[in-house]
Amino acid sequence: MMSALWIAACCSLLLLSSSSGVEGIGVNYGMIANNLPSPDKVIALYKSRNITDVRLFHPDTAVLAALQGSGLGVVLGTLNEDLARLASDASFAASWVQSYVQPFAAAVRFRYVAAGNEVIPGDLAAYVLPAMRNLESALLAAGVTGVQVTTAVSTSVLGSSYPPSQGAFSEAAVATVGPIASFLASRSAPLLVNVYPYFAYSADPSSVPLDYALLQSESAAAVTDGGVAYTNMFDAIVDAVYAALGRVQGAEGTEVVVSETGWPSGGGGAGATVGNAAAYVNNVVRHVGSGRGTPRRPGKKVEAFIFAMFNENQKPEGVEQHFGLFQPDMTEVYHVDFTAAGSSS
Repeated sequence: MMSALWIAACCSLLLLSSSSGVEGIGVNYGMIANNLPSPDKVIALYKSRNITDVRLFHPDTAVLAALQGSGLGVVLGTLNEDLARLASDASFAASWVQSYVQPFAAAVRFRYVAAGNEVIPGDLAAYVLPAMRNLESALLAAGVTGVQVTTAVSTSVLGSSYPPSQGAFSEAAVATVGPIASFLASRSAPLLVNVYPYFAYSADPSSVPLDYALLQSESAAAVTDGGVAYTNMFDAIVDAVYAALGRVQGAEGTEVVVSETGWPSGGGGAGATVGNAAAYVNNVVRHVGSGRGTPRRPGKKVEAFIFAMFNENQKPEGVEQHFGLFQPDMTEVYHVDFTAAGSSS
């Protein structure tokens, strides 16, 4: 979830400045907790709140069984610790698909399989593309069509993000992200990117305007970039990633899906309040639902997944335990109007 390089870049951006087809919106179903409701109750909750898509960080057969017939779009992730074996052993990738995708594919609307989460740059980065290739081959061999293979990255892959039009991947990340982006472009598949204005704000709240981070400064541009006006940090981050992709040969057409975004409602961090969390998430849902796109891609809807469905009590203490829309007993932490996302789909 952390976006360390983006924090510094965003702070510099604010100091220096004068001031994909969406079906709805998704929510991440994190399970790092020992007190969550049963999967059937969770999926019923998704449907009752007009949430159209769910992202799973790892395969769970009980959850996949509960998703059967739900109509929810599903992003299914692999465990990071499985990447090395998925990359080196095609038979393991085939077994993975045969265990977690093929038995459910007739009744679950799989959209993407994500090979790993936030491992680029890092020790596991080199395994991502080979794992993606093996998973793609395994899906085809199993007769599963229409499911794209991708990966999820944090904005730490960016070495430059100010101004957004000058976004570029870092030297540490580009050797891995570049070939992945070209692979994705050749298959018209998106790159999943985890986008957190909260961490930029909390790192330096005196320099980052809260309204800009919360998508509440719509009446005035906080950042200008070559005549393009940015009224919120969410758009600035997304456009910086698009600019970085545009600098990779063969990857210029790669789409971006915001696979995580959210704001903590507690935990002691700067700005981590229920009011701010409610404002941020509802503003993102309305912004995505409006179909306005970003300043560099007007009219091109941004697909986004909110993090996360529940407060998770086994995550690290502090804000990490307070990103949920719901308590484990399924009561709201705050209300989100998801109908605002589907209105212009």
